[in-house]
Amino acid sequence: MTDNPNKKTFWDKVHLDPTMLLILLALLVYSALVIWSASGQDIGMMERKIGQIAMGLVIMVVMAQIPPRVYEGWAPYLYIICIILLVAVDAFGAISKGAQRWLDLGIVRFQPSEIAKIAVPLMVARFINRDVCPPSLKNTGIALVLIFMPTLLVAAQPDLGTSILVALSGLFVLFLSGLSWRLIGVAVVLVAAFIPILWFFLMHDYQRQRVMMLLDPESDPLGAGYHIIQSKIAIGSGGLRGKGWLHGTQSQLEFLPERHTDFIFAVLAEELGLVGILILLALYILLIMRGLWIAARAQTTFGRVMAGGLMLILFVYVFVNIGMVSGILPV
Repeated sequence: MTDNPNKKTFWDKVHLDPTMLLILLALLVYSALVIWSASGQDIGMMERKIGQIAMGLVIMVVMAQIPPRVYEGWAPYLYIICIILLVAVDAFGAISKGAQRWLDLGIVRFQPSEIAKIAVPLMVARFINRDVCPPSLKNTGIALVLIFMPTLLVAAQPDLGTSILVALSGLFVLFLSGLSWRLIGVAVVLVAAFIPILWFFLMHDYQRQRVMMLLDPESDPLGAGYHIIQSKIAIGSGGLRGKGWLHGTQSQLEFLPERHTDFIFAVLAEELGLVGILILLALYILLIMRGLWIAARAQTTFGRVMAGGLMLILFVYVFVNIGMVSGILPV
C-alpha cells in the first residue's frame, strides 16, 4: 500500500506553514532576549511582552482559519471604516506632541492610521481581483485613488512617515498585479519631480530639521542630534562579536534613549555585534522569502498580491527601522 498523496497533514488542516512558523518563533525568542536586556531586566515589562507575543500567536492561528474570500469580502467595509475614522481624527482627534493622530474613545485610545496599513492593501487587492491582470490604465487610476485618499488624510495629521508606509502598502499590491514597467518609470520620474515641492511647500519645519540632522547630527549634539549620535556610538562600539548580552554600556547606563522600543536595534548591535546583526537580518530575509514563496503559490490573484504585498511592506518596516537607528534615514 502507498500513502494517499491527497491526505492532508496537520499543518494543512490548521492552514499554517511550519517553516515560516519556525522562523517566526526564532525571531520572537531572539527579540525577547534583546528586550530583556534593553529593559534593564524589568520583569513586569517582560511579562507584558510575553503576554503580547502569546496573544499575537493566538490571533495568527485564528485568522489563518478564515478563508481568503472572507477577507476579500470584508475589504470594502474595513476601508470605509478606515476613511471615516481618519476624517474623525481630523475633526476631533486627540493632540499629542503637536500632532493630531489619535482617537480617544475613553476606554481605548488608538491611531486609525494603523488600520489604514491593512485596509488599503486589502481594498486594492480586492479591486484588482475583480479584473484581469495586469490592470488596465483606467483601473490603475482607480486603484491609485483608493491608495491616496487615506494617504493624504494621514499626511494631514501630520504624519509623513506613516503616510508613506500606507501608500507603499497599496503600491506594492498594485506592483505585484503586473503593472507595466513603463508606468512604474513614469511614476518614479513624477515622484522625483515632486520632491522639491514637498521640501519647500509641504513639509513642516520639524520634518526638515530631521532631514538636516541626518546629514549633520553633530550640529546639535545635545538636542535634535542626540538620539542618533548615541545610537551610532552603540552600534559602532559593538564591533564583530559585541560586548556581550546584558553588558552594553550605552544601553545599560541609559545613554541610549527609547532603548527597548525605537532604538532596540542599537542595543542588539552593541551587545551582540555584527554577528548578532547578521543573525537578525538572516531571520528576516528567510521570513520574507518564505512569505513571498507562499504568495506565489496562492490560488487566487487576491491571495497572491495581498500576501506578497504584506511581505514587501514588512521588508520596508525592517529597512526603515534599521535605517533610522543607523543614521541612514531621518529619525
